[in-house]
Amino acid sequence: MSIYIAICDDERSIREELERTLSKIFERLKVSYEIDVYATGDDLCAKMEKGTHYDIVFLDIEFANNKKNGIEVGKRIRDMNENDIVSIVYISWEMKYSMQLFDIRPLNFLIKPLTSEKIEKVIKTYLKLSGLWVNDFVYKIRRDTFRVKIKDIVYMESMKRKLTLHLADGRKEEFYGTLKEVYQEQLHKFDFLFIHGSYVVNFDYVSALKPDMIALGHDGITLPVSKLKKKEVKANYFSIMERRGVV
Repeated sequence: MSIYIAICDDERSIREELERTLSKIFERLKVSYEIDVYATGDDLCAKMEKGTHYDIVFLDIEFANNKKNGIEVGKRIRDMNENDIVSIVYISWEMKYSMQLFDIRPLNFLIKPLTSEKIEKVIKTYLKLSGLWVNDFVYKIRRDTFRVKIKDIVYMESMKRKLTLHLADGRKEEFYGTLKEVYQEQLHKFDFLFIHGSYVVNFDYVSALKPDMIALGHDGITLPVSKLKKKEVKANYFSIMERRGVV
Protein backbone atom coordinates (compact mmCIF):
# COMPACT_ATOMS: atom_id res chain seq x y z
CA MET A 1 0.00 0.00 0.00
CA SER A 2 1.35 3.43 -0.97
CA ILE A 3 1.10 6.66 1.01
CA TYR A 4 0.09 9.57 -1.23
CA ILE A 5 1.66 12.91 -0.27
CA ALA A 6 1.10 16.47 -1.50
CA ILE A 7 3.54 19.29 -0.77
CA CYS A 8 2.15 22.79 -1.30
CA ASP A 9 4.50 25.73 -0.72
CA ASP A 10 5.43 28.75 -2.83
CA GLU A 11 9.11 28.54 -1.82
CA ARG A 12 10.92 26.26 -4.24
CA SER A 13 13.75 25.50 -1.79
CA ILE A 14 11.24 24.37 0.87
CA ARG A 15 9.37 22.15 -1.61
CA GLU A 16 12.56 20.49 -2.83
CA GLU A 17 14.06 19.96 0.62
CA LEU A 18 10.80 18.58 2.04
CA GLU A 19 10.44 16.19 -0.89
CA ARG A 20 14.03 14.93 -0.42
CA THR A 21 13.54 14.49 3.33
CA LEU A 22 10.23 12.64 2.94
CA SER A 23 11.76 10.33 0.32
CA LYS A 24 14.61 9.41 2.67
CA ILE A 25 12.20 8.78 5.57
CA PHE A 26 9.85 6.55 3.59
CA GLU A 27 12.71 4.62 2.01
CA ARG A 28 14.30 4.02 5.41
CA LEU A 29 10.96 2.91 6.84
CA LYS A 30 10.41 0.78 3.73
CA VAL A 31 7.00 2.33 3.13
CA SER A 32 5.80 2.76 -0.45
CA TYR A 33 5.00 6.38 -1.31
CA GLU A 34 4.20 8.89 -4.04
CA ILE A 35 4.76 12.65 -3.78
CA ASP A 36 3.19 15.47 -5.82
CA VAL A 37 4.43 19.04 -5.48
CA TYR A 38 2.44 22.28 -5.88
CA ALA A 39 3.43 25.94 -5.75
CA THR A 40 -0.09 27.28 -5.09
CA GLY A 41 -3.13 26.22 -3.10
CA ASP A 42 -5.33 26.75 -6.16
CA ASP A 43 -3.37 24.14 -8.13
CA LEU A 44 -3.63 21.66 -5.26
CA CYS A 45 -7.37 22.17 -4.84
CA ALA A 46 -8.00 21.97 -8.58
CA LYS A 47 -6.26 18.58 -8.69
CA MET A 48 -8.15 17.28 -5.66
CA GLU A 49 -11.48 18.50 -7.03
CA LYS A 50 -10.84 16.35 -10.09
CA GLY A 51 -10.62 13.30 -7.86
CA THR A 52 -6.95 13.04 -6.87
CA HIS A 53 -6.63 11.62 -3.35
CA TYR A 54 -3.89 12.40 -0.85
CA ASP A 55 -3.28 10.81 2.53
CA ILE A 56 -1.13 13.67 3.84
CA VAL A 57 -0.90 17.29 2.64
CA PHE A 58 2.02 19.45 3.78
CA LEU A 59 0.51 22.91 3.39
CA ASP A 60 2.16 26.31 3.69
CA ILE A 61 0.09 29.08 5.27
CA GLU A 62 1.38 32.20 3.51
CA PHE A 63 1.55 32.32 -0.29
CA ALA A 64 3.17 35.49 -1.61
CA ASN A 65 1.47 35.49 -5.03
CA ASN A 66 -1.82 33.83 -4.17
CA LYS A 67 -4.96 35.50 -2.82
CA LYS A 68 -5.88 32.44 -0.77
CA ASN A 69 -3.73 31.57 2.24
CA GLY A 70 -3.19 28.07 3.57
CA ILE A 71 -6.00 28.37 6.11
CA GLU A 72 -8.52 29.03 3.32
CA VAL A 73 -7.04 26.20 1.26
CA GLY A 74 -7.38 23.85 4.24
CA LYS A 75 -11.05 24.80 4.68
CA ARG A 76 -11.63 24.23 0.96
CA ILE A 77 -10.06 20.76 1.24
CA ARG A 78 -12.28 19.92 4.21
CA ASP A 79 -15.37 21.16 2.33
CA MET A 80 -14.68 18.93 -0.67
CA ASN A 81 -17.16 16.10 -0.25
CA GLU A 82 -16.89 16.72 3.53
CA ASN A 83 -13.28 15.54 3.34
CA ASP A 84 -12.19 14.72 6.90
CA ILE A 85 -9.88 11.92 5.79
CA VAL A 86 -6.79 13.69 4.48
CA SER A 87 -4.24 14.59 7.16
CA ILE A 88 -3.15 18.22 6.82
CA VAL A 89 0.24 19.27 8.17
CA TYR A 90 0.65 23.04 8.22
CA ILE A 91 4.08 24.60 7.79
CA SER A 92 4.91 28.24 8.45
CA TRP A 93 7.59 30.66 9.57
CA GLU A 94 5.08 32.14 12.04
CA MET A 95 3.62 30.63 15.22
CA LYS A 96 0.77 33.18 15.31
CA TYR A 97 -1.51 31.09 13.06
CA SER A 98 -1.78 28.07 15.36
CA MET A 99 -5.09 29.06 17.01
CA GLN A 100 -6.75 29.75 13.65
CA LEU A 101 -6.30 26.12 12.59
CA PHE A 102 -8.58 24.51 15.19
CA ASP A 103 -11.60 24.01 12.90
CA ILE A 104 -9.45 22.45 10.17
CA ARG A 105 -8.20 19.75 12.57
CA PRO A 106 -4.64 19.50 11.22
CA LEU A 107 -2.44 16.53 12.05
CA ASN A 108 0.32 18.93 13.08
CA PHE A 109 1.67 22.46 12.75
CA LEU A 110 5.41 22.73 12.01
CA ILE A 111 7.50 25.87 12.27
CA LYS A 112 10.13 26.45 9.58
CA PRO A 113 12.96 25.72 9.19
CA LEU A 114 11.84 22.12 9.05
CA THR A 115 14.04 19.34 10.40
CA SER A 116 14.14 15.69 9.43
CA GLU A 117 13.36 14.75 13.03
CA LYS A 118 10.15 16.85 13.11
CA ILE A 119 8.99 15.52 9.75
CA GLU A 120 9.69 11.90 10.67
CA LYS A 121 7.74 12.29 13.89
CA VAL A 122 4.73 13.50 11.88
CA ILE A 123 5.00 10.58 9.45
CA LYS A 124 5.22 8.05 12.28
CA THR A 125 2.20 9.65 13.96
CA TYR A 126 0.23 9.30 10.74
CA LEU A 127 1.30 5.67 10.31
CA LYS A 128 0.25 4.88 13.88
CA LEU A 129 -3.13 6.61 13.61
CA SER A 130 -3.86 4.96 10.26
CA GLY A 131 -3.02 1.51 11.61
CA LEU A 132 -0.05 1.13 9.26
CA TRP A 133 2.44 1.37 12.11
CA VAL A 134 2.16 -0.84 15.18
CA ASN A 135 4.25 -0.37 18.33
CA ASP A 136 3.77 -3.97 19.40
CA PHE A 137 5.85 -6.96 18.43
CA VAL A 138 3.56 -9.89 17.70
CA TYR A 139 4.52 -13.56 17.93
CA LYS A 140 2.82 -16.91 18.22
CA ILE A 141 3.31 -19.93 20.43
CA ARG A 142 1.29 -22.76 18.97
CA ARG A 143 -2.17 -21.28 18.40
CA ASP A 144 -1.82 -18.43 20.88
CA THR A 145 -0.82 -14.89 19.87
CA PHE A 146 1.26 -12.70 22.18
CA ARG A 147 2.38 -9.07 22.09
CA VAL A 148 5.24 -7.11 23.65
CA LYS A 149 6.11 -3.44 23.24
CA ILE A 150 8.85 -2.84 20.66
CA LYS A 151 10.55 -0.39 23.06
CA ASP A 152 10.88 -3.16 25.68
CA ILE A 153 12.92 -5.46 23.43
CA VAL A 154 16.65 -5.19 24.28
CA TYR A 155 17.75 -7.76 21.73
CA MET A 156 16.60 -10.89 19.96
CA GLU A 157 18.61 -14.08 19.79
CA SER A 158 18.34 -16.96 17.35
CA MET A 159 19.39 -20.55 17.97
CA LYS A 160 18.43 -22.96 15.20
CA ARG A 161 14.70 -22.34 14.73
CA LYS A 162 14.08 -20.94 18.21
CA LEU A 163 14.00 -17.17 18.80
CA THR A 164 14.39 -15.59 22.22
CA LEU A 165 13.23 -12.08 23.07
CA HIS A 166 15.36 -10.51 25.80
CA LEU A 167 13.22 -7.84 27.45
CA ALA A 168 14.13 -4.79 29.51
CA ASP A 169 12.49 -6.18 32.65
CA GLY A 170 14.63 -9.34 32.48
CA ARG A 171 11.98 -11.62 31.02
CA LYS A 172 12.72 -13.96 28.14
CA GLU A 173 10.06 -15.02 25.65
CA GLU A 174 10.72 -17.95 23.31
CA PHE A 175 8.97 -18.88 20.08
CA TYR A 176 9.80 -20.46 16.73
CA GLY A 177 10.72 -18.55 13.59
CA THR A 178 13.66 -17.12 11.66
CA LEU A 179 15.53 -13.98 12.70
CA LYS A 180 15.71 -12.64 9.15
CA GLU A 181 11.98 -13.03 8.60
CA VAL A 182 11.05 -11.42 11.92
CA TYR A 183 13.45 -8.52 11.31
CA GLN A 184 12.11 -7.83 7.82
CA GLU A 185 8.45 -8.16 8.76
CA GLN A 186 8.39 -6.24 12.06
CA LEU A 187 11.65 -4.73 13.29
CA HIS A 188 13.25 -3.13 10.22
CA LYS A 189 10.93 -0.10 10.52
CA PHE A 190 12.32 0.65 13.97
CA ASP A 191 15.90 1.37 15.02
CA PHE A 192 17.17 -2.20 15.32
CA LEU A 193 20.62 -3.32 14.18
CA PHE A 194 21.05 -6.75 12.55
CA ILE A 195 24.57 -7.36 13.88
CA HIS A 196 24.96 -11.11 13.42
CA GLY A 197 23.14 -14.11 12.02
CA SER A 198 22.09 -14.83 15.59
CA TYR A 199 21.43 -11.32 16.97
CA VAL A 200 19.30 -8.25 16.34
CA VAL A 201 19.66 -5.41 18.88
CA ASN A 202 17.61 -2.36 19.80
CA PHE A 203 19.65 0.81 19.22
CA ASP A 204 18.06 2.41 22.28
CA TYR A 205 19.98 0.00 24.53
CA VAL A 206 23.36 0.25 22.77
CA SER A 207 26.07 1.89 24.88
CA ALA A 208 29.05 1.33 22.58
CA LEU A 209 29.92 0.03 19.12
CA LYS A 210 33.32 -1.64 18.78
CA PRO A 211 34.89 -3.32 15.72
CA ASP A 212 33.92 -6.87 16.69
CA MET A 213 31.20 -6.40 19.27
CA ILE A 214 28.40 -4.19 20.52
CA ALA A 215 27.87 -3.30 24.17
CA LEU A 216 24.42 -2.90 25.67
CA GLY A 217 23.88 -0.65 28.65
CA HIS A 218 21.74 -3.39 30.10
CA ASP A 219 23.36 -5.70 32.65
CA GLY A 220 26.75 -5.28 30.92
CA ILE A 221 25.81 -7.46 27.96
CA THR A 222 28.14 -7.63 24.93
CA LEU A 223 27.24 -9.30 21.63
CA PRO A 224 29.43 -10.14 18.62
CA VAL A 225 29.28 -8.28 15.31
CA SER A 226 29.89 -10.69 12.43
CA LYS A 227 32.65 -9.95 9.88
CA LEU A 228 30.09 -9.92 7.06
CA LYS A 229 27.98 -7.28 8.77
CA LYS A 230 30.67 -4.91 10.11
CA LYS A 231 30.32 -2.23 7.43
CA GLU A 232 26.54 -2.45 7.34
CA VAL A 233 26.22 -2.23 11.14
CA LYS A 234 28.62 0.72 11.37
CA ALA A 235 26.81 2.61 8.59
CA ASN A 236 23.37 1.99 10.13
CA TYR A 237 24.60 2.88 13.62
CA PHE A 238 25.94 6.29 12.59
CA SER A 239 22.95 6.91 10.32
CA ILE A 240 20.62 6.52 13.32
CA MET A 241 22.86 8.78 15.45
CA GLU A 242 22.90 11.46 12.77
CA ARG A 243 19.13 11.32 12.28
CA ARG A 244 18.62 11.66 16.03
CA GLY A 245 20.99 14.62 16.15
CA VAL A 246 23.55 12.81 18.36
CA VAL A 247 26.45 13.56 15.98
